Amino acid sequence: MNQHLIILPILLPMVGALALLLMGKASFATHRRISVSLTAALVAVSLLLLSHAASGELTFYSLGNWQAPFGIVLMLDRLSALMLMLTAVLALGCILFASAGDDTKGSNFHGLFQLQLVGLNGAFLTGDLFNLFVFFEILLLASYALLMHGGGKARVGAGLHYVILNVAGSALFLIALGVLYGATGTLNMADMARRVATMSGDQAALVTAGALMLVVVFSLKAALLPLYFWLPRTYSAAPAPVAALFAIMTKVGLYAILRVQTMIFVDSPAAGGITAWLWWSGLATIVLAAVGVLAARDMRPLIAYLVLVSVGTLLAGAALGTTAATTALLYYLPHTTLICGALFLIAEMIGQQRGKAGTRLVRARRLHQRHLLGGLFLVAAVAVAGLPPLAGALGKLLLMQAAEGSERLWLWPLLLLAGLCALIAMSRAGSVFFWASYKGEVTAGKISRPQLIGVLWLLASAPLLVIFGGPVSAYTQATAEQLANPQEPIRQLLGDDPTQQIVLIQDTGESP
Repeated sequence: MNQHLIILPILLPMVGALALLLMGKASFATHRRISVSLTAALVAVSLLLLSHAASGELTFYSLGNWQAPFGIVLMLDRLSALMLMLTAVLALGCILFASAGDDTKGSNFHGLFQLQLVGLNGAFLTGDLFNLFVFFEILLLASYALLMHGGGKARVGAGLHYVILNVAGSALFLIALGVLYGATGTLNMADMARRVATMSGDQAALVTAGALMLVVVFSLKAALLPLYFWLPRTYSAAPAPVAALFAIMTKVGLYAILRVQTMIFVDSPAAGGITAWLWWSGLATIVLAAVGVLAARDMRPLIAYLVLVSVGTLLAGAALGTTAATTALLYYLPHTTLICGALFLIAEMIGQQRGKAGTRLVRARRLHQRHLLGGLFLVAAVAVAGLPPLAGALGKLLLMQAAEGSERLWLWPLLLLAGLCALIAMSRAGSVFFWASYKGEVTAGKISRPQLIGVLWLLASAPLLVIFGGPVSAYTQATAEQLANPQEPIRQLLGDDPTQQIVLIQDTGESP
């Protein structure tokens, strides 16, 4: 692997965002070609990094020739490579769909889109908590503008609510970092993990307080109950390609929780509190989100609540804390993210052909391409409800098998009932959209080729995750085993064990 490849997921969209923002007066066609090309290149780079990480080798990239724990370090392992690949695949489907015309409803869409990819990819690669905060702010700033792309009362209202909550979350994030830095003297994840493991007394209490504040912040990002109330309104108001990209935003919170839970605080007194919070909040999120799915009277909020069901499922799996549970949630993660993203795009295509009714679950005129849209909707509905033979069913089955003892009494019925609620809600929506219609045709709103390609690109994940289920599950199991061994990255990065082969790459191109 080329030594500088690890930084390309950040550099590519960063350079692209600057170029697109500076050439704001160029034609939309030019912006689209550049943005789609950059995102396709990001898919290729992410695939190379995934292939490299699959070998099990940890790779560190030291920026500015500053050695850890004093400098900025990027870390590539199996988990970060998986998240990079998932982000790139989702982003490509979204940008293709947006190129059908959604990008023309406001200014600087493609530049902001690339800027959000900078924040997402940086969050998945960074090896210290302060730069995690920095990349969080980058992706949030871009998301504020993307959310209100095209304007409108609903979007401005949802955007204001979203901004206020995230500003409060960012303030709490900084307070948590201050507490942890004061107690440990470092913000490098590996160095902090090494120091936390040896602390006791007042220092351990400070670390516990900082850890719990961090988990609250990440729970806000992941939209875990009781911090999820912003999500349905925000995702419902966002433009369809933006809402589809936002499907990965909650997974940033999940990623951050997994990273600090398995690496930094695994041996600290905070571990028990984190596990209890994730377990009970995750189960409660599943319950209330399932109720929201049944109560939704519009397709967009319905999909938003389906995202929340997946959030609760994933974080309840994280609370189990076993290798089997982590394997299951990582297998389920790509499926639910890409299918929910595809559903937002399908809902937009349906709404375009229903006139004033839009995506509301009311009778309207017949769809132009009801057979094509019906087929796409059916595949997505079966996938999101977790029905066999698609990957959602297998992911939930693996997660239920990972539960033990009393955990099964809680997790099994809730997952099955949530799946039933999703099936009922999607069946009702499909009946309204494709059967309960008036005579006559809508005169506009046919599906364009970029829209169809974008949706098919995302829906292809449903059968592919089944066809390649063996290699995918093997990768997720290896990822879970790697996360269960947090001492390995600590030894390799900080050099505690000189017998280990250290793979440390610097932006100067020279070995340390």
